[in-house]
Amino acid sequence: MKKHKWISVKNFFTLLSVALVLVVIYMNWGDIVGTFEHLNEANLFVLLLLIPEQLYMYYTCGQIFFSYIREKYRQKFSKKEQMRVATELNFVTRAVPAGGIGGLAYLLYRFKPYGISAGQSSFLYIFRYVITTVVNYFQALVAVIVLLIMRAIPEDAMWVIWVALVMNLGMFIALTLIVFVASSKKRIGFFAKLIVKIANGFMRVVTFGRVKCMTRCNKIEEYFMDIHESVVIVKKDKKALKKPALWGLLYSFLEVGAYWVVAISLGRPELLPVIMIGEAIGSVFDGIVPYGLYELGMAGVMIALGADEGVALIIVMMTRVLTLLFTIGTGWLPYYRTIRGKKAEDERSA
Repeated sequence: MKKHKWISVKNFFTLLSVALVLVVIYMNWGDIVGTFEHLNEANLFVLLLLIPEQLYMYYTCGQIFFSYIREKYRQKFSKKEQMRVATELNFVTRAVPAGGIGGLAYLLYRFKPYGISAGQSSFLYIFRYVITTVVNYFQALVAVIVLLIMRAIPEDAMWVIWVALVMNLGMFIALTLIVFVASSKKRIGFFAKLIVKIANGFMRVVTFGRVKCMTRCNKIEEYFMDIHESVVIVKKDKKALKKPALWGLLYSFLEVGAYWVVAISLGRPELLPVIMIGEAIGSVFDGIVPYGLYELGMAGVMIALGADEGVALIIVMMTRVLTLLFTIGTGWLPYYRTIRGKKAEDERSA
């Protein structure tokens, strides 16, 4: 039987990504139509600022990783190469409906040619998520204080303050637990065995006992030990995280900045504090549920804080749609070229 040339792993992932992007467009079609219907309400010249704003946001996201790699592994990267990887990663995390898992998986694949192990890449990805979450919640706290000073929070929306405080407390507890587990070989070994036990148990239930072992414990332990070593190295040299943290700070503000640009285009720049709080609370769902709850939660918080319902919904919908379309437009081709093996000339092989 003759093997067809089009049947390959590369073709599978290419077709899969196309299908997923089409699913995303289908899921957001109502918002896409609604956005174009409301474009006449916005200042188009201000909206055009989203282009450089988004491109620089992609770049800052990449710098969270590349600044650390340059410091610890003494590797040099061209601006073109950095922007390419950042654009691809943004495409995978934002345009492909797989939550944060898709971004992590692609980062492992993308950094492998640079000699960065799976554990080290995972550490960087977790650090990026942690630093942006910390900054988001800190921004929300600052915004709450500003609104309290201005007495701009409605009495029936005081629950937002408690939600912000609980989020910050929960974040602190979660970070403490992560560092506690990752700092000890014994604890991380126990955690790895627990993960394997749960995964294999789940697989036995799903397959009705036909598949008893999904993964081997030694491979999982090796992966988590790699993360442990990265944590130990960072604890000895905390300065190595200084630049990535600063890039993460800037990236987090640029995420909020996209919504603010749209708000300014609608003549509502004063909504920045409300946007900061709404984005922080809405982002709780972002790494878990790709679409729906994030936008709904953000708009709901903005409305509760006194923003006009129509304006809040338009800001969230328009920002979501425009950034999504821009993400697909700028990220699909670099992603496709990488999956197909057609990398830039200055890109190094493993």
